[in-house]
Amino acid sequence: MNAAKRSIGTTDVAESGKTSRGGLNRGRRVAVVGGGLGGLAAALAFARGGATVEVFERAPAITEVGAGIQVSPNGARVLAALGLEDAAAARSIAAEAVEPMDAVAGRRLTRFDLTQRPGPDYRFFHRADLIDILLTACRDAGVAVHTGAEVTPGTMPEADLVVGGDGIRSVLRPMLNGEDAPFFTGQVAWRAVIDHPDAAPVARVWMAPKQHAVTYPLPGGRLNIVAVQERQQWAKEGWNIHDDPGNLRHAFRGLSGRLTGLLDKVEAVGLWGLFRHPVAGHWHKDNIAILGDAAHPTLPFLAQGANLAFEDAWVLAACCDGAEIAEALPRYQQMRRDRVQRAISTANGNAVKYHLGGLPRRVAHMGLRGIGALAPGAYLDRLNWLYDHDVTQG
Repeated sequence: MNAAKRSIGTTDVAESGKTSRGGLNRGRRVAVVGGGLGGLAAALAFARGGATVEVFERAPAITEVGAGIQVSPNGARVLAALGLEDAAAARSIAAEAVEPMDAVAGRRLTRFDLTQRPGPDYRFFHRADLIDILLTACRDAGVAVHTGAEVTPGTMPEADLVVGGDGIRSVLRPMLNGEDAPFFTGQVAWRAVIDHPDAAPVARVWMAPKQHAVTYPLPGGRLNIVAVQERQQWAKEGWNIHDDPGNLRHAFRGLSGRLTGLLDKVEAVGLWGLFRHPVAGHWHKDNIAILGDAAHPTLPFLAQGANLAFEDAWVLAACCDGAEIAEALPRYQQMRRDRVQRAISTANGNAVKYHLGGLPRRVAHMGLRGIGALAPGAYLDRLNWLYDHDVTQG
């Protein structure tokens, strides 16, 4: 499973806006298991440092269909450091605001302006576009990408370092931690993309008792929809389980026509059960390390899954560039664990806040309106620890 060795010199990397760090990664053989966002970001980060990198993806092709993704400033800093800032800007929409919505009445509760925040823009992507940006950059950097290449404990690639970026169904995570026991949260989510030209460049969070939806625009006049409902009926975990759009519409019946009118346009929808996984106790062993959802799956209530994986990828490559593998991998986990735990806890808290009913809901909505009127910056400032963080300067 070894590819011909190819180092990326300082001149090559400088053309993409970054110079090679030229540390211990130069000449290392790195195998990345998984060709998703986190895996490709890791492959590119190591290649930028001069490593010989191979990606092993079990699917027959590296593709992504039917989904949007939000890249917040902390994730955008990693993309910029990898030399992808211009490509990312050209294939995404810069967000202007977040708008909490009363999904029952169809009213906007307030508006939180994102344009006045320092640092990179908050951006909306179609996942397929972001995958393509990373994949193209990886190939340009000399990364060998193998599809239809399933890695098992008995067929591990030969490399100085093996990186597991293979998601919630990770092959490598159980090798480091044993099998875990995720539990169904009592929530399911649908995702869909509809045609919706001229949608405002804002993320709207439509809140209702025991359910909510998030909508935001995508390039090409489309709108991404993620809709979550509390229910006891179990659904499988996984993003590619097709469902009848009528089930989505039925689940959100009786809410404002501003939301249900969007759901009426849905022609194809995926359904997945939301499961809570423990953060892995061990992110590394010998020459193996895991990142992103393989190490710390998060619920989709803070839009940080990909952003945290980008951060992991950069930090892992940087740690390995400055130390031998045996020293670098413990340092990587130490630097990342507390931060991802905090992000996951915040996401779990949002799952509760979005679904309030009765008096708590009325009080929360009054609070949002008050904050929006009197101190709109305070609401976003509470996430400064998340959005203002820059792993590329560590």
